[in-house]
Amino acid sequence: MAEAADFHGMTPSPARRRLRRTGALLAGAPVLATLALFGGSPAGAAPQTPAADAIGTSTVDVAVNSLTPSAPVDGDTVTVTGTLKNDGKQTVNNAHVALRVGSVLGGRASIDAASRHAAGGLPDGREIGGKYAEKISKLAPGSTQTFSLSVPVKELNLGADGVYRLGVALTGQTAIRPYPQTLGIQRTFLPWQPQAAGTKTKTAFLWPLISQTHLTAETGSDEQQTRVFHDDSLAKEIAPGGRLQQMLALGTPLDVTWVIDPDLLASVDAMTRPYRIKQPDGTEVAGKNQAVAKQWLNDLKNAVADKKVVALPFADPDLASLAHNGTKVTGSLGHLKDATDAATTTVETVLHVKPDTSYAWPADGAIDPSIVNVATSAGADTVIARSDSLQERSGLTYTPSAARPIGSGTTAVVADARLSGAFEGDMTGAENSTLAVQQFLAQSLMINLQEPDNERSIVVAPQRMPSASQAQSMAQAIKAEQDSDWSESQDLAAATKAKPDPRAMTRVPSSRYYPSSLRKQELPRSAFEAIQDTQNKLTNFQVILTYPSRVVTPFGRAMDRQMSTSWRGHPTEARAFRDGVADYLTSLTKRVRLIEKSEAKLSGRSATIPVTVQNNLVQGVEHLVLRLTSTNGTRLKIGNGPYDEQRLKIAGGHSQSVKFTTTSNANGRVPVFAQLYTDDGQPYGPEVRFDVNVTEITPTVMLVMAGGVLLLVLAGFRMYTQRKRAAVQRAEEGPDDGPNGESGPESGEDDPEQPSDPTPDTAPESSDPSGTGERVDR
Repeated sequence: MAEAADFHGMTPSPARRRLRRTGALLAGAPVLATLALFGGSPAGAAPQTPAADAIGTSTVDVAVNSLTPSAPVDGDTVTVTGTLKNDGKQTVNNAHVALRVGSVLGGRASIDAASRHAAGGLPDGREIGGKYAEKISKLAPGSTQTFSLSVPVKELNLGADGVYRLGVALTGQTAIRPYPQTLGIQRTFLPWQPQAAGTKTKTAFLWPLISQTHLTAETGSDEQQTRVFHDDSLAKEIAPGGRLQQMLALGTPLDVTWVIDPDLLASVDAMTRPYRIKQPDGTEVAGKNQAVAKQWLNDLKNAVADKKVVALPFADPDLASLAHNGTKVTGSLGHLKDATDAATTTVETVLHVKPDTSYAWPADGAIDPSIVNVATSAGADTVIARSDSLQERSGLTYTPSAARPIGSGTTAVVADARLSGAFEGDMTGAENSTLAVQQFLAQSLMINLQEPDNERSIVVAPQRMPSASQAQSMAQAIKAEQDSDWSESQDLAAATKAKPDPRAMTRVPSSRYYPSSLRKQELPRSAFEAIQDTQNKLTNFQVILTYPSRVVTPFGRAMDRQMSTSWRGHPTEARAFRDGVADYLTSLTKRVRLIEKSEAKLSGRSATIPVTVQNNLVQGVEHLVLRLTSTNGTRLKIGNGPYDEQRLKIAGGHSQSVKFTTTSNANGRVPVFAQLYTDDGQPYGPEVRFDVNVTEITPTVMLVMAGGVLLLVLAGFRMYTQRKRAAVQRAEEGPDDGPNGESGPESGEDDPEQPSDPTPDTAPESSDPSGTGERVDR
């Protein structure tokens, strides 16, 4: 037998029920003792005598595992099956188990109260005994026995339309109490609407297809950019029997509105092609579930072909976290707009349907003004809230329609909290599931009975990621409701457009009413700061890429995933995911880098210094500038000043050596810095420092230089003596007459060079940069 979890609207577990029974007995002991002492009974009460209605030790746990039909009509036979377990120390003898029909309940609050006291206490209502009871001759301590009771509806003597309490009670006796007594009871609800209601309630049920984050930011270097998954858990979810496969199979025949996270579609779509799975040790293996992914997507396409599809922003961002903590970080809201745009593209690409992206769904439907502002900032004009957040005025005696205008052109679709939360517990056991279904139908019928002539539109928004067993219970309840005579289905869009009730609450509660339990689960401000830091790095990185979309798209979606609502309650995993995205981006940016240099030695006045840039990315990089800067522009010039720059364009998987011209005016060591910059002047990567050492002129070089000077001096002296000797000789011989008898110029006076002048033995000094043959040590 299933043990119910402690949550609103669910039956306590057997252990908790036994505890309450014991408490009731202890609480009643003083009263019984007083009555015995005075030999009387409470006023108006019959004397306490052994009878079938006497309360016993309540040590037999009664579990109702099925009730069919869930909402009977005239001519039906109600069948209840379950189990009995003797948790006491005495054998139960001469027992029988039978149905008990209680009184009709008066409203939704009475259903809540009855659900809190579903087990134990005094039996109520009339027993449907005789041939409709099942005899239990003996039930030993610790033993379990099944039962099945079938009673025609007419034998239940149900009266007016309404919700009736239906109990299953075990009556028997033990050795120490040898008289008939109720030893165990379990109560549930029986909705009774034998004829079609004059005005039916219109109900929209949201059917969410949402999962955890499965994809990493990493992609392969191949053209298809093979995706890498954290693990293979998504394959288990979409495989036969998995949670998402069950959600798809159960939702297909139902009239529901599909609410889909596009990230789930993108992830499954990536699995239809070759993909990789990251292992705990950091290695990767090939995924093998392409066939499963293709089948699930094909089934989903068929299921939604003619249905309304509501697409949440990509990765289902946590709107409350963004509103309370993210808006304080510059740029955070921009991610929500990107996620909304990506939602439309993804759904249309994968499912080939146009989704409705006008809805925002905060966690648990809890809202405040800041959440509404953020939710509508990316284009949504309808917020899916819940009635326990947007509570009604105390004077309203019925459940109003879901649609509420809340100002600024925004509509709040207020889902019913009781119906929405009916299946949030442990539904793995048949008992819990049966009780939840009956309670859901009871609340649904009671809504219609509140205002039978007032047509209303109700919305049911269940938990975001129901388990497989929860989905099965939900589907059973929805089918029973859609087959009932008091409700008819509609889609979310119709519920949104329904005429609002003028008496319904339209004022959004202030932030101080936001549940503290939900606030504790929010992403902190530091998370949004980390996301923005990653975005800044991505922005700086993408400008140098030849094909930026290969990086921008996967990282953009990865940053959407960092804001997902699914991280609520998982802060450690959320931080690890953020760190993983940031670390991977850092590893990519480091693949474009400057190669470290050792000291460069210059033995001349000028030289070229090579600096190497390496690109280990698959794609090429461009729009990069390499700047080489001297810390002492007087001693060592780079180009014509303290620094020089050169633009780069490097193919993928290649390196490029860039040469800078340097001029030295003095010996000594000068620190030099190399730094990459993007076109917009932003530094890219760390700078590289190395020293340029201009060495002093060596003795050998000095001798060579001195010899050269001496030769020049000797050549000049020789020219001088030769000219002087020639002048003396001409003076002794006298001047020569020209052809016309005129004296001509002195021989050789205007000649630019005498035949006897020596040829210069050094080339003229060049201002051009030194050749590459100069010695530069790195």
